[in-house]
Amino acid sequence: MAYVDFLLKMSGSTKRDYVARVVQHDKAQCAEKAIQYGADYWDGERQYGYGGYTYDGRWKPVAEAMIKQYGLKPGASILDVGCGKGYLLYELMKLLPGSKVAGLDISEYAIANAKEEIKPFLTRGNATTLPYPDKSFDFVYSLITFHNLYNFELKKAFQEVERVGRGGKHVAFETYRNEREKANLLYWQLTCRTFWTPAEWEWFMKECGYTGDYSYIVFE
Repeated sequence: MAYVDFLLKMSGSTKRDYVARVVQHDKAQCAEKAIQYGADYWDGERQYGYGGYTYDGRWKPVAEAMIKQYGLKPGASILDVGCGKGYLLYELMKLLPGSKVAGLDISEYAIANAKEEIKPFLTRGNATTLPYPDKSFDFVYSLITFHNLYNFELKKAFQEVERVGRGGKHVAFETYRNEREKANLLYWQLTCRTFWTPAEWEWFMKECGYTGDYSYIVFE
């Protein structure tokens, strides 16, 4: 298990007004709407989530970095757990001709509004019960999803990633390294259920028997 960063630079380029997040709107009401993972969360006003999540090519460099890191070749089988609208999976599919891709997300809205090219490969489901056979993917990843699970769900989710993967595995989550980042995370988050430091995540992943890599984003 190793730390391999794909996201910190991209996440850090996003401008956020943390205090405004909790004083301009009813934060609890916004979170209640966000946790439904419907239209408001993906494409509604910013206080409910993404504020409009459209394809803009930003995931291509991440896809290229993953391909290089894990030695992925055309024809590889790849699973995205918590795929959202499937933009990263779409980039991987373009870069790896003949790849066998699959994406799973709890949001029916995200799948219905995914890019048309990737939509046939997406399934609605839960990270705790992946509907795939053992060792069926060359690469399994989950980016910025697992912190949205309760701790009693997380063990099963990590074990499921371990079960269906036969090659590289990567999980990325939101975390905090100091008190400022903890405050900013609490201000900004809408759907987070597990608030741990990187050390706590590392300990937990080992306890679950997870052997893949990991990374995280923080709110500086």
